[in-house]
Amino acid sequence: MGTHQGFILWFTGLSGAGKSTLANALLAEFRIRGYKVELLDGDEVRTHLSKGLGFSKEDRDTNIRRIGWVARVLARNGVIAITAAISPYREIREEIRRLTEEEGRASFVEVYVEAPLEVLIERDVKGLYKKALAGEIANFTGISDPYEPPEHPEVVVHTAEESVEQSVERLLAYLTERGLICE
Repeated sequence: MGTHQGFILWFTGLSGAGKSTLANALLAEFRIRGYKVELLDGDEVRTHLSKGLGFSKEDRDTNIRRIGWVARVLARNGVIAITAAISPYREIREEIRRLTEEEGRASFVEVYVEAPLEVLIERDVKGLYKKALAGEIANFTGISDPYEPPEHPEVVVHTAEESVEQSVERLLAYLTERGLICE
């Protein structure tokens, strides 16, 4: 069994930036190492934990608070809680960080998964940007709804410039340096 502390690894970024890809790559790596780890993916949480919520600011905040609460419970019990959700509003991310730090039993590591909007529109694997730009999707983050990038994330990955492997290596190096995981 690998050595690690419980902590929250919070991926934030626009749709298609690579949050789930990176989160799944780290999940696989942590499992190989024998770490206790869980992934809270935004799409899955909306299907199960937040079913019935819409995309108003209030509903988005409720969804992110639910993800944050589950992540805090996992982390304070020695699990690495990886979250991959757009989490567009800085205030709610900071609230989850503050609550995590106030409990004093786990660390909060914010990872900004950054990619230029033009690249995301080009990638558009789900076809969502095309629909949002055509006005078919209301309240779409980055197009008709705001995204507030983190002001002081622990790590920024630039997925338009880095490979998944490069981003994962940088994240592992950071977590090792912080003493949250061991080689």
